[in-house]
Amino acid sequence: MTSKILIIPTLLLLFLSACTDNTLDVQIETPISYEFTRDGNSTVSFSGQTTRISMAEELSSALLNFDKSAASLIEMYANETAAGADADPFLSAELNASTKSIRSKVAASHDFFYSNQVEAASIKMDIESWISAQITEVFPHKDQLAALGTAGQIADGSTARYVSAKGLEYNQAVLKSLIGALMVDQMLNNYLSTSVLDEASNISDNDNGVLVDGQSYTTMEHKWDEAYGYLYGTPGANYTDAMETLGSGSFLNKYLGRVDGDADFSGIAQDIYDALKLGRAAIVAKDYDLRDAQANIIREKISKVIAVRTVYYLQQGKIAKANDDLGGAFHDLSEGFGFVYCLRFLRIPNSEAAYFSRTEVDNFIELLSAGNGFWDIEDATLDQISADIAAKFDFTVEQAGS
Repeated sequence: MTSKILIIPTLLLLFLSACTDNTLDVQIETPISYEFTRDGNSTVSFSGQTTRISMAEELSSALLNFDKSAASLIEMYANETAAGADADPFLSAELNASTKSIRSKVAASHDFFYSNQVEAASIKMDIESWISAQITEVFPHKDQLAALGTAGQIADGSTARYVSAKGLEYNQAVLKSLIGALMVDQMLNNYLSTSVLDEASNISDNDNGVLVDGQSYTTMEHKWDEAYGYLYGTPGANYTDAMETLGSGSFLNKYLGRVDGDADFSGIAQDIYDALKLGRAAIVAKDYDLRDAQANIIREKISKVIAVRTVYYLQQGKIAKANDDLGGAFHDLSEGFGFVYCLRFLRIPNSEAAYFSRTEVDNFIELLSAGNGFWDIEDATLDQISADIAAKFDFTVEQAGS
């Protein structure tokens, strides 16, 4: 009796091995650019993020405009349509007409602050208090030389820095804190969160191509784009090929560019951009496991960027102070102060947890502010904070600090 041998063509074997429950496992490739269309129309939209970045850019300049009032600066932060001369605080008529604001999105993520309104309110007020202090403490002494215990100006090369009695530039505290409290928090803990992406009927709507009324995108697509916008939505930047405008603006994109430019961290910007593109493509393909995997890559790497830059400024401040460059030291330490505040918003991937608790961050801030502040801060203090930060990541103080 002759045995029969069943021969199946190789192509058919490959097809059968890829099939499960009559579905084909198709690999989704990372798109070349952040361009997504439906019926010939772009489905990418993050205008609200660009508006808030624009507001923050104007606030950045206004914090050093000695003709500004406290009420006007607070209105730029809160945009609550104040009466009188402060009702239109922005140079841009479009921003003055907007109903959006910076303050409303500070410490406002679903995952970290939805059920933690006391801390959220405290963070909003911290930033507002630094804005007010710039007017009440620093502006009146703008023409005086700063000294231990006295606010005023101090030279940083050919640039005048304006510092508090403890050497802190309040404008840097505000602007750097917004990178964490606004942009990072909204990105990592809100728009990339499954609680936001999958809210209500978002999954079924995305599965069935149900679009937001009057728009070309689904709600889930839009939420992902809003996360993208807090990094790459800088006014005038080329968002479709984000690597072309890496480092633009004054906020998160700028410092991603700075970290990526360090040989120890080269490639981190491309990794983040690729994850954002692939996550968006996964939403189009309805592959939510792949989407969530990209969100975790983004959380890990954006958190690392903030941590690296925090250590960098603390160490650079220490070096400048050792060289008797107090203006340079105070500027670096002021940026470091703001980045330390950002640590509260960093998210451990594959978890609901923050890298740093409010208590840990408050302790760092207290160490930086103790006594006469930057005037007599000790190297050991800066080294200890730096080491505590680096210990939670895969880099050393030496790598980040140079």
